Amino acid sequence: MRIRYLLLNAYGTGGTIRTVFTQATTMAGLGHDVEIVSVIQHKDKPNFDLDERVKLSSIVDQRAPTGDEPAPGVVARYRAGRRERLRKLSARIIPAGEFAYDAFNRYVEQEVVRYIKSVSDGILVTTRPALNILAARYADSRLIRVAQEHMNLGTHRKDVQRAIARYYPSFDAVAVLTSRDREDYEKLLPGTRLVRIPNAVHSMEQERSDHTNKIALAAGRLAPQKGFDMLIPAYKKVAERHPDWQLRIFGTGKKKQELRALIEKHHLYNHVFLMGHTDHMDDELTKSAFYILSSRFEGLPMVVIEAMTHALPVVSFDCPTGPADVITDGKDGILVPPKDVDALAEAISKMMDDEELRHTMGAEALKTAQSYAPEHVHMMWEELFTDLVRTSGKDAAAAA
Repeated sequence: MRIRYLLLNAYGTGGTIRTVFTQATTMAGLGHDVEIVSVIQHKDKPNFDLDERVKLSSIVDQRAPTGDEPAPGVVARYRAGRRERLRKLSARIIPAGEFAYDAFNRYVEQEVVRYIKSVSDGILVTTRPALNILAARYADSRLIRVAQEHMNLGTHRKDVQRAIARYYPSFDAVAVLTSRDREDYEKLLPGTRLVRIPNAVHSMEQERSDHTNKIALAAGRLAPQKGFDMLIPAYKKVAERHPDWQLRIFGTGKKKQELRALIEKHHLYNHVFLMGHTDHMDDELTKSAFYILSSRFEGLPMVVIEAMTHALPVVSFDCPTGPADVITDGKDGILVPPKDVDALAEAISKMMDDEELRHTMGAEALKTAQSYAPEHVHMMWEELFTDLVRTSGKDAAAAA
């Protein structure tokens, strides 16, 4: 089969990117012709390793000029001027409520549509609402089209939900991450083929934590969704009881200065550390004793499952959706009510108080992670693709 994955930015660091890279690698290993197409490219190499059998291309190159380019001719100057004018205009088709709306100016949107219209065979997998909507509207009818949803339906803003209701029925299949997601989407999209396929971890061969280092770890974009503005005040109460522990928060984002100011406000500069980006998250997880998820909402929190592959128990808000689909409260982690800062602080302290609890829950967390192993999850994808080629009535010969 020929399979193309369309990502917004294959050169970023998000969980969706890593998930798609892992999936593409497995599909290529099974003998399929696989390509990842990145809407934008801002650096030379992606952050995550990619199997050499998987092609990687981009639609809009946003890298800085090298200075070696020849002087542009009249036509090139005209095109450059038009391109700059379009870049100053907001996207026209994508709903303004899409979380990545700012990445889609008129020029980027136009180029994505141009690319989608150029694809006429195989399977096209799109990976977020903006790309799903564009594929639903403009992809060749001969294509087998699969939409991936990495966020729960209720998280999307109303204009995005309306667009989902209008355009997603044209897909051959819509894949969601959890059983609760599937129930929600079924209500909105009756008659649409909906499948629940969780994301896979990149490997189960991780070094395990021994739970003895006095380090709690959290990770994610420094953005409101991840709730670090709630975690830091919660940790003030924790630090009073456990001054010898550290909270390390990995990630980058627009809220860095605000979070730093919050750390200063609560006098946590010796206890809470904004670690920035790391290329060695597996090593950092191994060094930690447990993981904390403080998100306001999630799709399927892959970093939680990655932590579990290191035998780390998890303390988490029971936010919509995902944590409760992965964590069994009291068995492999502790779930507390969403946005309940006091309950989060108490659960963190409980985990710090009891090394034996961390050992026991960590062993169960490792068992939980097994159901997200690549060989298990990716077989579900191959079965879906094979069935779509067989049953869709589309250009099966080209797809296969």
